Amino acid sequence: MPVVHNADAHDLVGLARTIEHLAEGARTKKLAPGDLTGGTFTVTTTGAKGGLLATPIVHHPQVAILGVHAIVDKPVVRDGQIVARPMTNLSLSLDHRVVDGQVGADFLYEVIANLEAVR
Repeated sequence: MPVVHNADAHDLVGLARTIEHLAEGARTKKLAPGDLTGGTFTVTTTGAKGGLLATPIVHHPQVAILGVHAIVDKPVVRDGQIVARPMTNLSLSLDHRVVDGQVGADFLYEVIANLEAVR
């Protein structure tokens, strides 16, 4: 998989541009070896094919993987009313030799809070 190096130094637009550049390189088989090594965290999806939940497996030497699953309309309560909202499931797998489970859980809750704030 292509690797976004120094992802923390990018804003959202910068990440999108870098991912598009890497995807184009992968499609045209023009990625350099350095574009495929050095990753520590993976984001994967089963949602592109309708998957609602999975347990992603961490690939050594990476330390964590976030699974993003299908986005589907589900009934939720908003302002006392039941409404249909696009919802997804997230799953996080960690190498517990490197990352404490509580730290991983806190990270996932922060991701969820940030996604919910986009409403």
